[in-house]
Amino acid sequence: MTNPSATIDKQAAYLGVPWEDAYGYAQAIKVGNTIRVSGQLSHDDQGKLIAPAALDAHGRPADFSTMEAQMRATYANAAKVLAQYGASLDNVVEETLYVLDVDAAFAVASKVRGEAYDVARPMVASNLIGVSRLAFPEQIIEITFTALLPET
Repeated sequence: MTNPSATIDKQAAYLGVPWEDAYGYAQAIKVGNTIRVSGQLSHDDQGKLIAPAALDAHGRPADFSTMEAQMRATYANAAKVLAQYGASLDNVVEETLYVLDVDAAFAVASKVRGEAYDVARPMVASNLIGVSRLAFPEQIIEITFTALLPET
């Protein structure tokens, strides 16, 4: 039996953070002119979480006051991944925000998204989804992206 994925020309992008090997994934995959960006979060170049949420006695976020800082850093990391393909947030056509607190995300999303996309109303299909947990206990937001490059 032929492996159908063997015929697809995939290009992977990485940021060099520890969980790429630990979990075994790429930050993004480009096929043709489409870039699918894996869930991005607010980490620095070494993989240390930026603006981690304080945890309660049960190891869950105690408050969501760092949502804006985490969201801003998450968009910055997505921009780094897209740049590996010669793309930017201007190429994004869809995003999905996974958040632990929808109200906290909604309160800052317009401001942060406006800054990230450099326009008050980004031309991006956007989904905001509340979830019960993300990969790291101190993480309160994760965003996936789909971007398109011009046809060649």
